[in-house]
Amino acid sequence: MMNERIAIVGAGLIGRAWGIVFARAGCSVAMYDAAHEALAVCEKLLGENIGDLAQHGLITEPPDVVLARITPVSSLAAALDGAALVQENVRETVAAKRAIFAEMDALAAPSTILASSTSWIPASEFSADLPGRNRILVGHPVNPPYLVPLVELAPAPWTDPAAVERARDLYARAGQSPVLLKKEITGFLLNRIQGAVLNEALNLYANGYASVEDLDKVLKDGLGLRWSFMGPFETIDLNAPEGVVDYAQRYGPTYREVARNQLPNDWDGALLARIEAERRTVLPADQLAERARWRDNRLMALVAHQRKQSG
Repeated sequence: MMNERIAIVGAGLIGRAWGIVFARAGCSVAMYDAAHEALAVCEKLLGENIGDLAQHGLITEPPDVVLARITPVSSLAAALDGAALVQENVRETVAAKRAIFAEMDALAAPSTILASSTSWIPASEFSADLPGRNRILVGHPVNPPYLVPLVELAPAPWTDPAAVERARDLYARAGQSPVLLKKEITGFLLNRIQGAVLNEALNLYANGYASVEDLDKVLKDGLGLRWSFMGPFETIDLNAPEGVVDYAQRYGPTYREVARNQLPNDWDGALLARIEAERRTVLPADQLAERARWRDNRLMALVAHQRKQSG
């Protein structure tokens, strides 16, 4: 079990999920949000999520023991006091990131790592002018991080490699699966790959090739099954008798031709309205939250299964 103190700044969906990640690992977690009402609803939602984990055998302690490690605090200074790592989860704008990181850099001890959960903004955009910029990086999770362990470590050009390594160690010991970006790029790795899939799915739908439901099936009943335990490079390595080069020789020309015909999708309002209408016929808007919890429980069952496997 870990015994570090972790600060969570921003008690929304991702902030609460990070709190579970670190509390489950044994850390003392201080939870802060400038909006006090967000903190007020935190305990109930955390209790539900941790209780679900217990039902699937994904925590080794009683839920109340894990929950007790998460403490709401009334000030940013109190949250950062003694923290080994700060995980920031405020609004996704450059202005908001610059403001909160300037404040955290002034308050936190020099050895404290300051990490952002931003999905798109490179660390250089909000850390360039800060005295402690060498300990600032992006630690981008996948929602929800207590079930999907990937975390993308995206340092700025000036981030100290030692700070990156300490962050990698903290995330790994908390049960996450850290990957390192060797240089900055907007959207990092996961969102760029996800964006490519979404772009083609939108185009296939817009051009009348399939329904929303059937395009979802292509992933969940097709690619997603393999991709839940191996990535695209391992997939092609195993899908030809002699590996990657053999696969490329067999199928590369066709993939190149398909790629030449793939155009960017503008995500226009009319197209999205059609997709929304199809989705609402199978899932009314007032059932979205319930379905999200169903999704999380299915992910828990998958994680429980994966833990029983080897390799």
